[in-house]
Amino acid sequence: MFACTTLSDNADHVGCLCHKPAFHAVTRKVSSELSRRGFVAGAGGSLAALTALGLPARAQTATPAAPSVTVLTNLRLFDGVSSSLRNGVSMMIEGNRISSIADGALPPPAGAQVIDCGGRTAIPGLIDAHWHTMFVALPVQVLLAGDTGYIHLAAAAEAERTLMRGFTTVRDLGGPVFAIKQAVDEGLVPGPRIYPSGAMITATGGHGDLRPLSDIPRQPGGKLSYAESSGSAAIVDSPDEVRLRVREQLMQGASQIKIVGGGGVSSPRSPLDLLTLGEAEVRAAVEVATDWNTFVTVHAYTPPTIRRAIAAGARCIEHAHMMDDATAELIAGKDVWLSIQPFLSDADTVPLTGPSRVAQVQVFAGTDSAYKLAIKHGLKTAFGSDMLFSRELAARQSIMLTHLKRWYSNAQILTMATATNAELLALCGPRNPYPGKLGVLATGALADLLVVDGNPLDDIDLLSRPATSLALIMKDGRIHKNILPRG
Repeated sequence: MFACTTLSDNADHVGCLCHKPAFHAVTRKVSSELSRRGFVAGAGGSLAALTALGLPARAQTATPAAPSVTVLTNLRLFDGVSSSLRNGVSMMIEGNRISSIADGALPPPAGAQVIDCGGRTAIPGLIDAHWHTMFVALPVQVLLAGDTGYIHLAAAAEAERTLMRGFTTVRDLGGPVFAIKQAVDEGLVPGPRIYPSGAMITATGGHGDLRPLSDIPRQPGGKLSYAESSGSAAIVDSPDEVRLRVREQLMQGASQIKIVGGGGVSSPRSPLDLLTLGEAEVRAAVEVATDWNTFVTVHAYTPPTIRRAIAAGARCIEHAHMMDDATAELIAGKDVWLSIQPFLSDADTVPLTGPSRVAQVQVFAGTDSAYKLAIKHGLKTAFGSDMLFSRELAARQSIMLTHLKRWYSNAQILTMATATNAELLALCGPRNPYPGKLGVLATGALADLLVVDGNPLDDIDLLSRPATSLALIMKDGRIHKNILPRG
């Protein structure tokens, strides 16, 4: 955990302490604390313990200081709402917010960092409305049986890669993400803003119930399975169990709640046609979320599952690839959000076999119709990628966004992945972990933005090549990437 260096008499030098019995005791204690719920706390405990062993205070990691004033000049601006660009724009960022935007030059205050963007295009940071921070980059076998510390470290590494693809915010739709979110927010690791759901709440045999058959029969109130104890899923079989598990996620900081209403693709014992939670159970989740002034989103592919979720009061539907015209009309009439993913072919998912492959093909077949129905009925539609179980697939996050050009203009795609997705995030009301305007470039908005080398309104595929096309990435007023030519 700590680097081993040559011992020195210099009191300011952090030397090797491995020979000290006290160090071994500390290491054992830290290791025991690095559980799902104690990941960040364990790291903090380790630093405090090392200080007690005589390490200097400077060895501790502090939250970065507030950023200085930055002025971006010579921009073309896409504000997240308009369908055209403003040319010759300057933008001033003070702290973590945009303080002013002007046509032409902005006089920089003394000491400000001034960056000439050379006529490149500034857009709001991208938002992915369906992401799984903990599950995206590792095979399912590792997630079910791997070391907790390794899983967290891999998730942290992928969080940085997510940010480097230009996604400055994600809505996490299931997984033990609270520690990673805390680490990102405190500046311990780079990554996007995370709107956490916590464990996805499912029924016995529902999507997300990946327990081995040796774990059944399940006794309510009995020993939890690994998936439950790790915070990946919460298995419920009554309204009272739903209330308990929903409150647990909210207590840990969930901004919204994810309920599994029907079958899924990656769970081989849960085909798409299943309805896995009753209306009373979904309603119990909605009631608790409403008490906490936030909302429930429901995993649902088929018309019966969607209708049940809406009847119970859900505010958002995830997937809906198999919806029909009447169901789309119901979604529109009830002012419910649709969070859907443009799955088109095998290139968009990990290889699957058996019942999962059958479900996968059904989703591919339904994607085009679902998007056309969403457009026909004017549904409030959010973009999400829902990448799972592969670092190589995770790298296609931006490519998934560009799939939308089959149904939308480039301006509509950019608006969906910025301002529209931000509207969905705002449904969590006072549970919003990042109060402020996201998804737009406007005075007073949070300073999450990208400078693109080119014009994505003309060529949306620029965003599928973030390594070369994104010249600057800023999140919360801090620059995480800048390859613009130096003046």
